[in-house]
Amino acid sequence: MTTNPTSPTYAGEISPTDTWKRLADDPTAKLVDVRTQAEWAYVGVPDLTQLGKQPLLVSWQVFPSMARNDAFAEQLAALGVKPDDTLLFICRSGIRSKAAAEYLTPLGYSSCWNVADGFEGPHDEARHRGDKAGWKAANLPWVQG
Repeated sequence: MTTNPTSPTYAGEISPTDTWKRLADDPTAKLVDVRTQAEWAYVGVPDLTQLGKQPLLVSWQVFPSMARNDAFAEQLAALGVKPDDTLLFICRSGIRSKAAAEYLTPLGYSSCWNVADGFEGPHDEARHRGDKAGWKAANLPWVQG
């Protein structure tokens, strides 16, 4: 599958805090973590247990080559994702998740959002992530390893 450059763009950017609210309020909302297995294991993942949900873990790029996962849409469908679900994509900083949202929109997924600043956000002055912006900096629930 390929994207059509004349197709509509994804729904837009959403803050981590608004993502949490959307997940709480919208029964069709799903958080799709598009990072790699190593990132999920060593950096951590959003913890949605308070909401009775779990993040869907589907890599947008395959480690170590970081080539795009050509089975991405099929893997989401296999997890029960439907085209009319609200899909909130998250990665480390918001780059891969935006690409995933842009990719799925012309395939018929009508509500694809990018979680701004991702799970860890940008580097701070000491070149560390997780304190300046993103899911962790917003003090939203997460678990590690």
